[in-house]
Amino acid sequence: MTQQDRNPNLLIGETSPYLLQHAYNPVKWFPWGDEAFEKARKEDKPVFLSTGYSTCHWCHVMERESFENETIAALLNRSFVSVKVDREEHPDIDRLYMTYVQATTGRGGWPMSVWLTPDRRPFFGGSYFPPADRYGQPGFYNLLLSIERTWKQDKARLVLSADRMFAELTALSMHSGDPSLLSGKTYHDAADVFKRQYDPAYGGFGEAPKFPQPSILDFLLAYSFYTGKREYQDMVLFTLRKMNAGGIHDHIGVGELGGGGFARYSTDRRWHVPHFEKMLYDNAQLASTFIDAFRISGDRSFASCAEDILNYVLCDMSASEGGFYSAEDADSIPAGKSVVKKEGSFYLWSRKEVEAVLDRSESELFCYVYGVKGEGNVQDDPHEEFDGQNVLMIEHVEEDAAGKFGIPHETVKSVLENAKRKLFETRQSRPRPDRDDKILTSWNGLMISAFCKAYNALGNSKHLDAAKRAASFILENLLEKENGRLLRRYRNGVAGIRAKADDYAFFIQALLDLYEASFDPNYQKTAISLMEKQIELCYDEVTGGFFSTPSDDTSVPLRMKEDYDGAEPSSDSITLRNLLRLGEISERDDFTEVAEKTIECYSEILNTSGYHLPAMLTAAMIHHSGIRRVELTGTPGSASFERFRKTLEGKYLPDTAIIQVPPSGEKGSDVSVLVCENNACHPPVTDPEALEKLIEVPRRLL
Repeated sequence: MTQQDRNPNLLIGETSPYLLQHAYNPVKWFPWGDEAFEKARKEDKPVFLSTGYSTCHWCHVMERESFENETIAALLNRSFVSVKVDREEHPDIDRLYMTYVQATTGRGGWPMSVWLTPDRRPFFGGSYFPPADRYGQPGFYNLLLSIERTWKQDKARLVLSADRMFAELTALSMHSGDPSLLSGKTYHDAADVFKRQYDPAYGGFGEAPKFPQPSILDFLLAYSFYTGKREYQDMVLFTLRKMNAGGIHDHIGVGELGGGGFARYSTDRRWHVPHFEKMLYDNAQLASTFIDAFRISGDRSFASCAEDILNYVLCDMSASEGGFYSAEDADSIPAGKSVVKKEGSFYLWSRKEVEAVLDRSESELFCYVYGVKGEGNVQDDPHEEFDGQNVLMIEHVEEDAAGKFGIPHETVKSVLENAKRKLFETRQSRPRPDRDDKILTSWNGLMISAFCKAYNALGNSKHLDAAKRAASFILENLLEKENGRLLRRYRNGVAGIRAKADDYAFFIQALLDLYEASFDPNYQKTAISLMEKQIELCYDEVTGGFFSTPSDDTSVPLRMKEDYDGAEPSSDSITLRNLLRLGEISERDDFTEVAEKTIECYSEILNTSGYHLPAMLTAAMIHHSGIRRVELTGTPGSASFERFRKTLEGKYLPDTAIIQVPPSGEKGSDVSVLVCENNACHPPVTDPEALEKLIEVPRRLL
């Protein structure tokens, strides 16, 4: 039976693109909610929970192999209540059960498959399961039969297992260790862990697969700033150069037209062969890190890479209303060859395809620089998915190409730009990967911050305009005016899902960054209001820190805190920095007190295994060393004010909060700057050169 011949299941009424992908499965899916668990209770059936996201390659594989399989679907429908969750809509649900899967199996990933009792407690779980036994994994069908049999014959054992594990999860969520003071050793120990994991040949940390891990890169840049240890800064800059050159970076980007950006991760050590999905949160964080690298090094290639990312988002990931879409799929239909999607089809090139688009001289130069070979350039291809195909990477730099072909460097640059434009236009005729067009408050917050940082460093007004439009969209469509609460998701004119802690954290950060980029006091005012709301809904008054789930959400059986900075920084890591910034710029001691209690909550983890929370360590360093406060007195937009602003924004200053003070008196055009640090203020300065000397004094406080 084809999909078109089936009646839809209950997911047809959902908004999530991921859930809608499964709306015509023969599995009788339920969305997460009381209806599914009430049915399980009444019929005495276990719940099968499947969690994933719309651009997940292995989620697609499991759907084709198992959820479209009539025999497997019949078994699920007979003996289970099946629930689908979009992890991007409900990260707190995903985190709870992923913690269980990781604790019981030693690994995690998506699709996540967990079996629950009707009271939502897990008793068995894993990630991807093949339909039949293979890859050393049990087959999904046989596993379902086994659970079905055990539930009928020995349900008490499964319930007891669920109760025991739930008690352990509850204990994990408490963070009840004794608070301890952080010291310089806290930061040195974490930096040393990353130094040991560092790959000196290709950058990054560990072996394949390799993830960008911006939280680690940002921590090491800040650590280098506070200690003067250049080797850690150099590790980051080298890693970013390797990532920029690798296949994880989409090199066919044409600024005003689109393309570019970064894929989710590299399947190999060299950053060459990516998992081709593109996520908004990855690109937001990487753009920000590349801007910091530019500020530190002055190397324009870092700024160009950040601009490439932001152009990709403006062209390919922006809604007309102002928000940013979530992701692009890893899989797409090969042009003219098949109706079955394959990973990376949109991005791969054979040598013949390149030669058919470019003239001979262009082709030879392009293939030399970007490593295109007749036999294909993918070295690690265990499933032979990329036979004869090329993943573009910078194999030779432009200067080498100029020497090899005996032409000026500027000519090389011009030829390559023209070649990329031709290849871009050809690629546009291919079937595009699907795009997840939901707009998430949290991820939009990260991207707004990236646009603000780019504007501050590079001065391109289109970056500030994009940040303002996205913030306005969130405030108009995802803020409940009657109670001041945020919503999490918007799609096709429909806003929904009460915001989680990360929505508040990332969007408050965005508002503070918008304030420093524009000095519009309304952004600061709104940030304060939302911080108060986050504290009301998510703060743990007993031990400190913030629960991911608001206090009035009873759908999640256990509220947890995020104690790991992964692909996204934890909400508490960003919240800590927000509290410290707000405490300083609004002179609110209550915010600073909540920040200090949050540090206490995580102090044991930070002191024993701080490498799990690099973004939180970055924030804690600010508290440890003290925030430097810079007050600009003058009128934004005036020539003298902008000279001071340019002096500040051209520097890497992770310890600095900048505020604007309106001028008073007749000399409103005069600008002065007050710099305060270590509980004292320097005399005001009235020329940018004096300010530059003041802020360039090293902050060696660790």
